[in-house]
Amino acid sequence: MPQRGAQSVSLRRFCFMAAWIGLLFAGAPLFITESLAHGPDSVADVAEGLQDAVVNISTTQTLKGSAESTPSGPGPKGSPFEEFFDDFFDDEEKDGPPRKVSSLGSGFVIDPSGLVVTNNHVIEGADEIIINFTDGSKLKVAKILGHDPKTDLALLKVEPKKPLKAITFGDSSKMRVGDWVMAIGNPFGLGGSVTVGIISATKRDINAGPYDDFLQTDAAINRGNSGGPLFNMDGQVIGVNTAIISPSGGSIGIGFAVPSNSAMQVLDQLKQYGETRRGWLGVHVQNVTDEIAVSLGLQEPKGALVAKVSPDSPAATAGIQPSDIILKFDGQAIDNMRSLPRAVAATAIGKSVDVELMRKGETVDLTVTVGRLPEDEDVQDSVKDDGEEDLAPEPEREDLLGLSIAPLTAELRERFNIGKSVEGVVITEVKPNSPAAQKDVKPGEVIVEVTQEKVKQPQDVKTRVLAVQKSGRKSVLLLLSDAKGELRFVAVPTS
Repeated sequence: MPQRGAQSVSLRRFCFMAAWIGLLFAGAPLFITESLAHGPDSVADVAEGLQDAVVNISTTQTLKGSAESTPSGPGPKGSPFEEFFDDFFDDEEKDGPPRKVSSLGSGFVIDPSGLVVTNNHVIEGADEIIINFTDGSKLKVAKILGHDPKTDLALLKVEPKKPLKAITFGDSSKMRVGDWVMAIGNPFGLGGSVTVGIISATKRDINAGPYDDFLQTDAAINRGNSGGPLFNMDGQVIGVNTAIISPSGGSIGIGFAVPSNSAMQVLDQLKQYGETRRGWLGVHVQNVTDEIAVSLGLQEPKGALVAKVSPDSPAATAGIQPSDIILKFDGQAIDNMRSLPRAVAATAIGKSVDVELMRKGETVDLTVTVGRLPEDEDVQDSVKDDGEEDLAPEPEREDLLGLSIAPLTAELRERFNIGKSVEGVVITEVKPNSPAAQKDVKPGEVIVEVTQEKVKQPQDVKTRVLAVQKSGRKSVLLLLSDAKGELRFVAVPTS
């Protein structure tokens, strides 16, 4: 009986709890249904006020080749996807008379008087550019005010009969990973389309140019969206859609936009000057890797390592030297080599700025006056040939770090075609699978410095390497030059 009573009480308690649980969950479906019946908050109000300022850009270009010789893709003739497939199957190298081809992109109005922003690659090489508005009207571009291939931006001018609907830029630096964004464009020539996603990453470097600083988004960006705006939820442009990563040409959720803060600076210069006028320091830099940091005794890899200083440049005038590590520029921390060109390019020409750098383990503060980036920034100094023909006997050699090294004689200059401006100790052989070989060191390269000290003879190299080994460091920092004088730092393990 006691056992039955206990079972009876347990049963009553169970039923009582089950009743309460039933009541609790009975109301839950109603609550969930009411709160999610219409999905997440709509962006219709935001999109509606912006679409009139987003335009379709169609271009016509004359290409060499025959239309009859162009293979036909799987897209039906006249379908909205015809151009999409033409992108894959077009063959511009066929012989034949010139032919006209069309392409589509997107853009947006930033001034009611008729200023339109798009990508440089959308209008590059075009014979005619037409701006198509959402109301069906069209305007021919009267002038390309300027374009910048390095950031892939272009500024166009049209002449409307009445003020156009324009949109404004926002502050891209306030965007955080996870913030909602909206893209409006003209994918595949279908017409104005709206997609929504989030910021997936900031400060992306995709090797598209020297000033890469992209916003990454998973909002669908497809062919034809190029040049269109990326909006925040306040309806401000925080990016210009520029590139996607995709094996097929369609969106896989990896899209990139030029941040508005970078775009505004470029567009202001294009509007004012018709060209970009970037700041210039005059240094060639590379990243401070983990191994280079260890070889220099740094606690962490940071900064931009100066490999070369251009003669008569602002950097040379200020006293910046090869092997300096630039840590700050105009108060801005330089985390890696990519940070420096962006910071310098954004600085006003003629402005004097403070530069903090590390030189042989000590912090040095300098002041540099920023110059204007030359048009021929990538042209290297020519090598003067004095016509020296004297051949010396086979020099004495040293074997270190898997390298055979020798004095840089006239014979070795001729053998490896090394320019007269290059000075140091030449590498004549690299042993396979040696520490140096694993760092891609090659015969014919010249050791200019070892641990930030210039070397002229093999014995100089040997002395510096032995000192590093004695100090207990695991790698030795070499400054190498190729035959043309291009410099790079390499940290080679000592064992």
